[in-house]
Amino acid sequence: MVTQWYLYCYDAAAGPFSLKYCGYFPYNAKLCCNGNEYAKAVAARAGIGFTALDNGFAAVDDVAAVQAICDSFDQTVIWDLAAKWMAMLPPPFTAADTAAGYRYEASVLQAEFSLTQVLDAPVTGRIFFEQVIRDNLDIGRPDQVGLTFARRIIRKGPRATPGRFRTRVITEGVVPALHVDYKHSKIRQYHKEGKALRTETTINDARDFGIGRRLHNLPALRAAGFPATRRLLDVGKLSRDPAGGQAAIAQITRPVITEAGTRVAGLRLGDPRAHALLAALCVFRLLPRGFANRDLRPILAQLLGVPAGSITPGKMTYDLRRLRRHGLIERIPHTFRYQVTGTGIAQAPFLTRLHDRFLRSGLASLAGPAVSDRSLAAATRAYTSAIDDLARQAGLAASPVRAVSPLSRPANPGVDSELKTQVIQAP
Repeated sequence: MVTQWYLYCYDAAAGPFSLKYCGYFPYNAKLCCNGNEYAKAVAARAGIGFTALDNGFAAVDDVAAVQAICDSFDQTVIWDLAAKWMAMLPPPFTAADTAAGYRYEASVLQAEFSLTQVLDAPVTGRIFFEQVIRDNLDIGRPDQVGLTFARRIIRKGPRATPGRFRTRVITEGVVPALHVDYKHSKIRQYHKEGKALRTETTINDARDFGIGRRLHNLPALRAAGFPATRRLLDVGKLSRDPAGGQAAIAQITRPVITEAGTRVAGLRLGDPRAHALLAALCVFRLLPRGFANRDLRPILAQLLGVPAGSITPGKMTYDLRRLRRHGLIERIPHTFRYQVTGTGIAQAPFLTRLHDRFLRSGLASLAGPAVSDRSLAAATRAYTSAIDDLARQAGLAASPVRAVSPLSRPANPGVDSELKTQVIQAP
């Protein structure tokens, strides 16, 4: 094996970096440095406050100043860093080699240009990004790749553009990442640390863009890499904003704290009383004069299958307050009558149909007897049978299919689990 020396260092001006030397001619060396770490080191020396996000920033006190620092990370900074540490570390060249004029020249082996957009509502970031993936699986088609990288794609003939044009969705654990390939280069987009949307353009061969590999070509690579990163964000479109749906679910299901500090319970999905209230609103949604406490009690009792006398005015007042505090009904001024709001008119029928026609019917099909020919039950049986057949072929005892959450950890503390999936969308 060829001897390699790996040196992991910290520079006060550029932050952490690594340097690798090869002990055999022609004594190749590799320098790996990170512009984000350089920016953090310079910002810290300048007294600019910031919150780090791995190899990026989650927050900064002076955005313009930090952006100027990031822009200053250029080929001069990289070469000065290499020259400074090569002068301090034992070089592989002998004195005779140096006297003969042998020296290092720098070229770009790989360059990564990233844009980290920190989300103001991180809890919805994952939901947003997964919707971006679903709506943009066609981004790997040649026409879309050409727009993203600003390069002409030739599909046929002797000068056809090499490479596979595809969108890859790769899941590490529970975090999905979107990959778009162009020749030897790619763009990767993922949800970073649950706080930000990270988009990275990695150029593994500068000649993919008709640019030389020498270090002085770094400005031209920046001009190709950063616009490609931003064009991917421009090309990616959403058919709908899923964060709005998540907010609507939270508005209905979470408790509300009033101005006086009173806690008003939410309407939990799956709770029979909550769904009976939503179904009752569907009855009153078109009444011009609205409805009163006494109008709602018999309908709610009928939906719950309980005697009308068991729903007291006090219980009904409690439910009316829940509906009002969650924006589904409003009181008609100067009366004790209520009317369904626009939100209630839209959400109550939808949630009622979702519960009665989809969840209840689907779960009934899955829980049906083995002789049932319903499609969901048949698919479940076929999947279980396929798993059992695979276990028999492997010489293992077949076992019932058990759903395991990828977020859960195995019982054995010495064993770790990893879930990886890959979905490829062909053009």
